[in-house]
Amino acid sequence: MTRPRASCEAGDVTVLIDEPLWWFKGQRWSHLVSDTSLDELHRFADAAGIPRRGFHGDHYDVPEEYYGELVVAGAVATPSRELVRRLRAAGLRLSAAERRVGS
Repeated sequence: MTRPRASCEAGDVTVLIDEPLWWFKGQRWSHLVSDTSLDELHRFADAAGIPRRGFHGDHYDVPEEYYGELVVAGAVATPSRELVRRLRAAGLRLSAAERRVGS
């Protein structure tokens, strides 16, 4: 993964990131989502230097070491439950089965 740039020129966006609580392959991960649109999420991720291979249907997986930089870049720190609630309310949440199909 390319180091995220400290500032994203993505405009006025609402991109959310949860705390890095999710263990996988020996490290903790966060989820980066938009509660508006996937286009907004991809624009933010592109501006931050996050590769598309980190996208999983409705979110990007982000290693713990990038969390602070993404918050500085404009991602809003959000508890995991609230992040999922907002993703569902926006109609963007995929089920685990739907995410697997999209992989």
